Amino acid sequence: MGLGTSGQAPHFHGRPECSSIHHIDYGAVEEAVRFAHKIGYPIVAKVVSPRIVHKSDRDGVAVGIESDGELTETFTRFSRIEGFTGVLVEEMMSGIELIVGAKIDYQFGPIILLGIGGTGVEIYRDITMRMAPLRERDVESMIKGLRAGQLLEGYRGSEPINLSELTRLLITFSDLVMDLEEFIESIDFNPVICSSTTCVVADARIMLKEITETG
Repeated sequence: MGLGTSGQAPHFHGRPECSSIHHIDYGAVEEAVRFAHKIGYPIVAKVVSPRIVHKSDRDGVAVGIESDGELTETFTRFSRIEGFTGVLVEEMMSGIELIVGAKIDYQFGPIILLGIGGTGVEIYRDITMRMAPLRERDVESMIKGLRAGQLLEGYRGSEPINLSELTRLLITFSDLVMDLEEFIESIDFNPVICSSTTCVVADARIMLKEITETG
């Protein structure tokens, strides 16, 4: 089983319906700094390494970088992490962090997951699952099945997220997973940052199936 790193994974969700944060994977600090100037500080930097599954556990995520010097220092620190191949530079986004994921069940096929995401995904364990393919009514049921579903719909005066965008993303993701079923073990988009206007994929991880050659 192979790991698709965050630098490679965005290519898998490069469909118009799966919006992703402006990002580029850089192997040289000068290139990273130029891109940071293009999108504007503050930015987020994440280590790219095929040997790391959870970047936060390895101190491989830096949020709110405000300057060239801070980015250079972060790049140098990340370069000491095992398997380092580069740094992913992203624009910062605000909103509710969700996880959209999938695993291939050998009996039932692709299973789609929606839950409260970010670094708290394993703490809250607030998820719902459905078999692919998804339809609008499935997504609506998944949202209502979350214990924190009220947060998405607006709670105590907070602005609701764009549920239409989340529905569109989940349905497209479901179709993508079905297209890639024979090649993958699982996919996680975490976090997916949803606001009142959009839902964008901020990070992705793909576990690839082992391919055995037959002669």
